[in-house]
Amino acid sequence: MEQKKSYQLLDKQTLNKSYIRWMMYNLVATSFEFLEAFGFALSMEPIAKRLYKDDPEAQKAMLKRHSVFYNTEPQIGSLINGVVVGLEEQRALGKEEIDDEFVNGLKVGLMGPLAGIGDSMIPGMLIPILLSIGMGLSENGSILGPIFYIVAYNTIIMLGSRFLFFKGYELGAESVDTFVGEKAQQITQAFSVLGMIVIGGVAASYVNLSLPIVLKFSSAKIDIQQILDGIFPNLLPLVLVLVSWYLMAKKGVSALKLIGLYFVTAFGGVGIAYLIQMLF
Repeated sequence: MEQKKSYQLLDKQTLNKSYIRWMMYNLVATSFEFLEAFGFALSMEPIAKRLYKDDPEAQKAMLKRHSVFYNTEPQIGSLINGVVVGLEEQRALGKEEIDDEFVNGLKVGLMGPLAGIGDSMIPGMLIPILLSIGMGLSENGSILGPIFYIVAYNTIIMLGSRFLFFKGYELGAESVDTFVGEKAQQITQAFSVLGMIVIGGVAASYVNLSLPIVLKFSSAKIDIQQILDGIFPNLLPLVLVLVSWYLMAKKGVSALKLIGLYFVTAFGGVGIAYLIQMLF
């Protein structure tokens, strides 16, 4: 039977402050040593002040407790924030079994699985789908594309992450069973596959790369691009996407450098094609 958590020491205004701080500042003062730790601690500050109004030392101890290394996908990871807030409230109410080790162990245990789910759902599925719709709306130069993406993305993210935050607070540690239970790997894999399908469709529809070379031999003409399309339609866009992925994922090439490389390559390719047309 579902039993909603009643507000005991924390009111809804304090919970909203904590949630908004996490969404706005989850990557504040980030570093390889702490990553999202200080963003998490900042989101806990309103909670600490409310739970330990007259005990500055307890406030400091709580913030210090949440200033250790932490890293997850921020939107889906807001569930962890809600769970931790609920645990901290119970701790302030006198539950001694909820100690530092328990709270930090819960965070460490959840941040990895939820990061996998979140990365599959948000960058892997949601963003490509919204971008593909936005690109379609902008195909003829319309400004509706970027407006749609900005509004749709922020609406979905804010509503979804806020729901997870408060659901985590209401249900406590039990709320993560669906995400980190036996089906966690299947959920991650399903979203990953769906994300790959969407990315493949976007690449095939919007990546435009061709060889505009037509070789002329007396009365015969050989269209190189037509031959490639007969063997494997959209082969060159596929190769370009795979090369881009390899350079970024395996060689550490930044997106900006990759854009510059393709810009130079495109100009060079046009020049080479022009010379070939002149010679043949």
